[in-house]
Parts: sequence; structure tokens; C-alpha cells
Amino acid sequence: MKVIQWFKSHKPTKRRLVQLYAALLFNANLKGFGNGRIYRGNVKNLCTPGLNCYSCPGASGACPLGALQNAVSSGDKTIPYYIFGIILLYGFLFGRWICGFLCPFGLIQDLLHKIPTPKIKKGRMTRVLSYFKYVVLAVFCFIIPMLYLFRNLPLPGFCKYICPAGTFEGALGLLSNKVNESSLASLGFLFTWKFMLMVSFLVGAIFIYRIFCRFLCPLGALYSLFNKISMFGIKLERSKCIDCGECITTCKMDIKHVGDHECIGCGECISVCPTKAITFKGSKPMLAPNEIDAPTPEEAERIADEHNARILKRNKIVKICASVVMIAVLATALIYYNFIDKAPEPQKPNVTVSDDPDLPPAGNEVGTLCYGLELPKLNRESDTFSDTFRLEDTKGKITVLNFWYTSCTPCVNEMPHFAEIAEHYADDVVVIACHADMASKSQVVDYVEENWSSYQITYTYDSEDAYYTLLGGNYSWPMTLILDENNVIVAKYMGSVTYADLQKDVESILHK
Repeated sequence: MKVIQWFKSHKPTKRRLVQLYAALLFNANLKGFGNGRIYRGNVKNLCTPGLNCYSCPGASGACPLGALQNAVSSGDKTIPYYIFGIILLYGFLFGRWICGFLCPFGLIQDLLHKIPTPKIKKGRMTRVLSYFKYVVLAVFCFIIPMLYLFRNLPLPGFCKYICPAGTFEGALGLLSNKVNESSLASLGFLFTWKFMLMVSFLVGAIFIYRIFCRFLCPLGALYSLFNKISMFGIKLERSKCIDCGECITTCKMDIKHVGDHECIGCGECISVCPTKAITFKGSKPMLAPNEIDAPTPEEAERIADEHNARILKRNKIVKICASVVMIAVLATALIYYNFIDKAPEPQKPNVTVSDDPDLPPAGNEVGTLCYGLELPKLNRESDTFSDTFRLEDTKGKITVLNFWYTSCTPCVNEMPHFAEIAEHYADDVVVIACHADMASKSQVVDYVEENWSSYQITYTYDSEDAYYTLLGGNYSWPMTLILDENNVIVAKYMGSVTYADLQKDVESILHK
């Protein structure tokens, strides 16, 4: 009986059900949690409303904040229109109502705050701190990406240095899967920093209501600009308001008045308003019981009975509809992501079959013959990827094949090691630096010319990361393969590699 009573007293509210459905819908790629892979189908081009990391194994869409930073730092002339357009659409429709109902990371914080512990209440200090998220929005989402744009180096500042959702959903979501355990070797100071930040936010959410949303979330800062004009949210009828302050006292956010830029539209203030001056914007299914006009004293008992009957009937309908919607969402997601909109698998290139019976079969593991590659190659004279690189042309020499991209700090830091190998073993070694599909070809050209024009390295471009995936990449750069004179893989590094490691592998092949 106690268990049944506990469940009855803790049954989810309509708002919590909407949050759960939204989290399931935005992370409907359920098979990603099993295979440890990121969904990369057509739907991933769409932005979900809330903070939900692109790299989460279950994510079915892109994060609008990550897309915004990439648009600002990429210099692309068309992408920013789409990103700003979709953010404007979400803002005009929902405002910060998204934070209260549709944000998966907001749901995580809400659930953590339910843990019974002493809570730190809001006050003057928290109200001042709530403005800090606008500083984060300006610095990490606009200023830093734009500064790196001038250096031809795309850098999503907030995603790289702060975002706890990216660490919790993306990094931990991938690293927790056994198939990605090799990526643990590539973790460094930046991951440690972000992991500590994530733990701080998650622990802090237990004691401080929505600590990240209130003080640091730049997406919430963006949506807050639309709160007064959005279609969904909270509205106040001033003619009914008696300025009792119950709404501000009850609200856990740092609001100064109902519906201001800090309001997330949760609706808790509706039930405490004595004059029923607060209502939801939007349709009747979102209305709370307190939005019914106050009855006259003569009709109070009759209206109360009718109202209670309507509430009971409506609750039954809501439960039935909610169950149907939940089943429909899950069924649609499973069918769509598992059978219809599959991400295209990179096709294996044709591998030249050697006449030597001692050579192993083609593959992507140590001891196998490396799959044949055919990639666009940088022409230093025309500064374009107009040439073609073929792996079979390197036979007879040792090949060092490195997968990297410009905004990957470990990738950039280790590039001088490859340059030194290419110079020291110029007669015996070919070094191939294959850039990921995370920047335009023109940006890669500009970066190479500005920073590494003297390096004796062959630069190639991996469209859609097809060859990186084919050779065993798991969305964690850098990755390096060492191939002998017959293009057989003799060493593979998932993560950073030192000059000593490269030299040891090259020397072992030369002196075998």
C-alpha cells in the first residue's frame, strides 16, 4: 500500500510528461545507444528546439546552439540564414517555454532537484548571476567563433569549452559503449575540464534549481529575448492583479514579474494566484484549473461540483491521449530511424588484389591490408583540392595516414611530429594528412597555407568522413595508421601520437 501511495503522490504532471516525450523524440535513435554510433541521416540536418548534443548516440537532430556557433565561425554564406531563421521561428513560437517543456537537459536538472536535500533559495545574488548567461552567449557563441573565423579556423567556443550537455550526452554517451573504449586514450586536459564542469553542474542542480539554465545557458538567453512576444508562455492580466507577490515567491526562477525574460513558462505560479490573473498563452489543453473564472458566491457549490467532474473527465482523457501519443512517438521513431531514414554507409573502395599469397585480406585492423583510398588532394600551386590521391600509388614506401581537422587541438598539436617524420625519412615515408568533413575545402587550404605551408605533407579531404569511418574511426579525432611498403597496417593510434611512437614504427618497418 505504501508503494502505491508513493506512486500516486509522485505521479508525473502534464508538464513532466511533455518533457519526457520531447526527450524521447529528440533522442529517438535508440539503436545508437547499442552500437555506439552517432545518427547521421537526413533528419540530423534539422535543429531540435532544446539543448540536446549532436554527438549523443540517440540524438535524432542537431543542437541549435552548436549549429549557430558553426555557422558564425564557418564563414558559409548560406548556413547562417537557416540557423538564424530556425532560432527566430522557435523564439517567436515558444520563447523560453522551450526551456520549461522541451529541453532534455532542463529535464535532467528538474529530476536532480527532486532529490530531497536542503535547497539554496533564490535571492539578490542569484538574480545578478542570472545575467551572466548573456555574457556567455556573447563571448562563447559569437566573439570566439568570429575571432577564429578570421584565422580560418572554425571553433564552436561554447561546445568545446563549456557545454555540460555535450559532455553528458555526447562524450559519456559514446565512451560508455565498449566499441569506443579505444577513444579513452585520446582524452586529455580539455575533457577533464569539461567533465569537472559537468559534474559541478549536475551536483549543483540538486541544491540550486536549474543552476545551468539560470546562470550559464546561452540558448536560454537567446530564447528569453522572445518571451514577451512568443505565442506560448505565461501571461498576466494586470486588471486582475493585486500585486500580492505570491507568483514571484513561488517561482524558482529569478523573475522580477510574471512572464519576464527569466520565466520558463512552467506554470507553477498559476495555481497560487488568488485572483486568477495568470494564465497560459496558447490552447485550452494547456490551461490549468485556476484559469476558470471565479464563481459568484451563490453558484460556488454547483460550479465547484461541475468543475471537479470536468477535471476528472479531462484527466482521464489526458492520460489516454498521453499514452496514445507516447506509443505513437516511439513507434514512429523506431520505424523511421531503423527502417526508413538510415544514414548512408560508406562503400568500401576497390582494393587492388596482390599476386603475393602472403599478403593478408583487406581490412581496417592491424595486420590487414588497408582498404584502398581515393581522395581529393591539395594542389599547392592552384590552392585547390583539384588533384587525386590514391593509396595504391604509395606502394613501395611506408605510409603514415593521419585523420585530423583544424579545430581539434590534439590534431593541431601533433602535426609538427608528422612534418618531422616526413622531413627526416623523406626517401622512405609518405605522410598523408586527411582532413575531416568539418570545414570547407577553402578553409582547409587557407589554414594550411597560413600555418603549415613549409610542411612536406600531402593534404587530402575526406568528404562526409567516409574513409575515416571505413577505417574504424568512431567520431574521436585524431586517428593515425602506419602502413608498410605493401600498405599492410602495422600500427593504429586512436588519439594523439608522439614523435617517438611514429619513429619507432617507421624504424621497425625499415629494419624488419
